[in-house]
Amino acid sequence: MNDNAASPLQPVLIGKTVELRPLQREHAPDLLRAAADGELWNMKLTVVPGPDTIEQYIAKALEGRDAGTVMPFVIVMRDSGRAVGSTRFWKIDRVNRKLEIGHTWLGESMQRSGVNTEAKFLLLAHAFEVMRSVRVQFTTDELNEKSRTAILRIGAKQEGIVRHERIMPDGRVRNSVRFSIIDSEWPDVKAMLLAKMAR
Repeated sequence: MNDNAASPLQPVLIGKTVELRPLQREHAPDLLRAAADGELWNMKLTVVPGPDTIEQYIAKALEGRDAGTVMPFVIVMRDSGRAVGSTRFWKIDRVNRKLEIGHTWLGESMQRSGVNTEAKFLLLAHAFEVMRSVRVQFTTDELNEKSRTAILRIGAKQEGIVRHERIMPDGRVRNSVRFSIIDSEWPDVKAMLLAKMAR
C-alpha cells in the first residue's frame, strides 16, 4: 500500500512542513529510526515503541482503527519524506463528538522545532472543522513537566488530576493530568496557533 494514500478509515493531513499519514505495519522501521533519535523507548514518563515492542504498538493502534475508536498517524517531514514521530486521535466517541489527542512523540532532534505545533494544529483543525468535535482532550503524566507545558502552550486548559489513571510498563501507578479544548474556544486557539506558525 502506498503510505501517502489515505486509509478508508482516516485521511492524510497535510501542513506546510509536515504530513500526518495513516499508520501502516510497514512503517515499523521508519518509526524505530525516529525513536532511536534519543533512544526514546527508555523514557519513563511516556510509552514510545522500541525494537521489542514496535510490532505490538502498531498492531494495537490498527485494532483501534478497525474498531473506529483510533486514528493513528506517522508524522512525516514533507521535504525529505522522513518519519520523525507518531500521534493519534483515540477514545473517539462519535455520539458525544469528543476525542483525545495522544500517544504523541517526536525524535529528540525534532522536539522544540515547530513540528509538534503544526501537527497539533492539523489534528485540532480536523477534529473541530471536519469531525465537528465539541471537545478534544489531552492526558499526560503528572510528572511530565515538558509535556504539560507543551499542552498549555497550544491553548488547552487544565481540568484536573486523575489519580491512579494507569499503570506504566515499569509498574509505576501513574497520576495523569487532563486538559481540554472545547469547540467555542477553537477560533481563538486556531488564531493563536496560526500566529505561532507564521513566526
